[in-house]
Amino acid sequence: MKIVSVVGARPQFIKASAVSRILRKYVIEILVHTGQHYDSNMSDIFFDELDIPKPDYHLKVGSGSHARQTAEMLVKLEEIYLKEKPDFVLVYGDTNSTLAAALAASKILIPIIHVEAGLRSFNKVMPEEQNRILTDHLSEYLFCPTQTAVENLKSENITHNVYQIGDVMCDAVQFYLKKIKKIPKVEFMNRLQFIFSWNKPLEDWYIATLHRAENTENENTLREILKAFEQFEIPVIFPVHPRIRNYVEMLMQENHYKNICFVKPLGYLEMLFFTSHAVKVVTDSGGLQKEAYIMHKNVITLRDRTEWVETLVGNHNILCKTDSTSILEGIKRTDIDRNFNDFLYGNANAAKSMCEILFVK
Repeated sequence: MKIVSVVGARPQFIKASAVSRILRKYVIEILVHTGQHYDSNMSDIFFDELDIPKPDYHLKVGSGSHARQTAEMLVKLEEIYLKEKPDFVLVYGDTNSTLAAALAASKILIPIIHVEAGLRSFNKVMPEEQNRILTDHLSEYLFCPTQTAVENLKSENITHNVYQIGDVMCDAVQFYLKKIKKIPKVEFMNRLQFIFSWNKPLEDWYIATLHRAENTENENTLREILKAFEQFEIPVIFPVHPRIRNYVEMLMQENHYKNICFVKPLGYLEMLFFTSHAVKVVTDSGGLQKEAYIMHKNVITLRDRTEWVETLVGNHNILCKTDSTSILEGIKRTDIDRNFNDFLYGNANAAKSMCEILFVK
């Protein structure tokens, strides 16, 4: 049996690291990288450090509008499907790569496996919400990380071949946390690539990430977020997404931020280390909200909704507006449950469970 797996963005590389390791025990896997994330620090480094098999195809679509990016993927993916003749196409999550891969497969009647199915933020303005809804309705097998995701699908009359298996990201987090515990702290500190000079000791820190268009394409919003970071009581390690590098350099010249440690994007192992040792996490990422919870870290999410609604219980994840006052209020919140549910996202065995459902008769 042959499966074409399609990835294109950082979270999908991490999920593929967990799934491909198990999947290849059962079937022939053809791995396609669309090139949606193309910066070496957002792409190549993950294949290297996570031992993900090198892609059989690299589409190199790069950046562009949603329509242009998706359209280019559609054309190139269809060519690969027709050549490889897979039994299934496997997709992850909710990116443009996910939707393009599912659409191209559906049009030529190749059944689709959707890993991380059923998530909903109920905000269709988000491109990710559109992508995940459409992909779910096209898929033959839907593997859900939580019971909430199963119920979301049920409310849309999707009940056939729906399975709750836990979260493959939990598989990856637990697997690689064991690895980083064997690496000295000083090695991770030395891996930080500073964008601006930094002379303070980093003993305690917050970790922050931004990548969503509503936070990165509005200069005033970015100013407000950085204004808040500058007022935190301990330094903020801030890996700068390539799309806002120019903004950050301009703002740094104007403001000379002294509490924000601007660094180049981190590899996955580095991100795990700095998150697992952070006081709290500030992000607009969906995946990092969940990863932080798995590592027992509280999160301030710079969005008004989240697809990971389970993390809101006990205020482990606090949704926050993007003005500096709201962010500062959020970071100071103390009404947070001290207990985490270690099995909220499964038992780190999701990939094995999925493969047994698909291939063990």
